[in-house]
Amino acid sequence: MAKDRSDPELDCELPDLPPELRWREWMRRIEAVLFASASPVPRDDLARVVGHGASVDLLVEDLAADLEGRAFEVTQVAGGWIFRTRAIYAPAIRAAADVGNKLLDLSEFDVAVLAAIAYHQPITRDGLKDIFGKEISRDLIGRLHARDLIGTGPRSPRRGAPYTFVTTEQFLVAFGLESLRDLPDQEQLEDAGAPSS
Repeated sequence: MAKDRSDPELDCELPDLPPELRWREWMRRIEAVLFASASPVPRDDLARVVGHGASVDLLVEDLAADLEGRAFEVTQVAGGWIFRTRAIYAPAIRAAADVGNKLLDLSEFDVAVLAAIAYHQPITRDGLKDIFGKEISRDLIGRLHARDLIGTGPRSPRRGAPYTFVTTEQFLVAFGLESLRDLPDQEQLEDAGAPSS
């Protein structure tokens, strides 16, 4: 969300409301902002619609509790919060909307390259070649870039200054991660059946 879009007519403090109704109104404002946003909304943006000193974290917790039993939930990803349909309803959505499964149409090798970028970023195509023992095609990099899962990072300080690749906010959203610190470590991957490197 854009910075400094506060409406001068928006009364954030709501001094005329009793505390319980004030809290409920702040929750509804957060709900409205999350509902209207297609991307994760950071804490600072949500703080603009509630009273000074109100805990955004507690308001979001109460909103999440309010949504228990509903088909969607509040999820913290990529440094903010977003509404997501609960995973149990994914088959119903695919059947009704014929949306397919956009991320799952990546090949196993595409996902492996994406994981290598996530764990070794910023990384060049030569760096990926060192990991996989073969050249990584520009087409594969283009597919990941077209899905906004990766972006261009800083130029490498090596001769020729090749481009590097990094993961994006959309990568975090797509995989339900709040930050890259939430990536599983090597031991977790091996426990899940991934081959060790």
